[in-house]
Amino acid sequence: MNSPVLENAKTVALITGASEGIGHELAKRFAEHGHHLVLVARSEEKLKRLAGEISSAYGVRVSSIAQDLSVPDSAPKVHRKVEELGLAIDFLVNNAGVGTYGLFAETDLERELRMMQLNMVSVTALTKLFLPGMLKQRQGGVLNVASTAAFQPGPLMAVYYASKAYVLSFTEALANELKGTGVRVSVLCPGPTWSGFQKSAGMDASKLFRSGVMKASDVAEIAYRGFMRGKTTIIPGLRNKILAFSVRLGPRKLLPTIVRLMQEPSRGRT
Repeated sequence: MNSPVLENAKTVALITGASEGIGHELAKRFAEHGHHLVLVARSEEKLKRLAGEISSAYGVRVSSIAQDLSVPDSAPKVHRKVEELGLAIDFLVNNAGVGTYGLFAETDLERELRMMQLNMVSVTALTKLFLPGMLKQRQGGVLNVASTAAFQPGPLMAVYYASKAYVLSFTEALANELKGTGVRVSVLCPGPTWSGFQKSAGMDASKLFRSGVMKASDVAEIAYRGFMRGKTTIIPGLRNKILAFSVRLGPRKLLPTIVRLMQEPSRGRT
């Protein structure tokens, strides 16, 4: 952790997975609009560097918590560290997530269990822990990051797609429960985005990343605007919106075949 207790802060946003990709860009968007930050990621070195850059560029105070959210009991540890800093979280951004690529029968069990912990359990636990404070103040909000993967089954990334379906369903239900409380809840469902995700998932050669890939900065800008307007489901990009909603119109049994064709490596690439 770094940075002193935030004094007289108007609002504080906690952002997980903040060291790169969409999380990094979301941190900059929140800072640009005057929110103080608590950044969470695994790498303490990256977080400290990012905290210094954002603080200097936008004049906000930034605290960082180095924590791997793919291990059990990590969410309560983050909550305790925030309490130690004396902070009240106004906005929670559950961005941290990872994927695995390959046939389910061949992928590593331990890696997929850690992915489920990160993509679903930690999202749920952090929301559970920080939501009461928002409800007490009758303000603030939660932004969960899912994916367009949430709208259909995904051969070659079966567990990842299922985990994002959980995030979508969980968030939309929570948004309904919290109507009239003053607390907004949104889910961001980006399509393929240039970030560190595809490399960590081992899917650099996938056809999904052959064309129409969005910049993380563009996704973050759309996400921030939609979240602050209170939009429940945010899908950046016209192409992604069409793909997300078209799956509801076609025969369900064809979806896995179509998704697998898109997931497979491009010809000449491995």
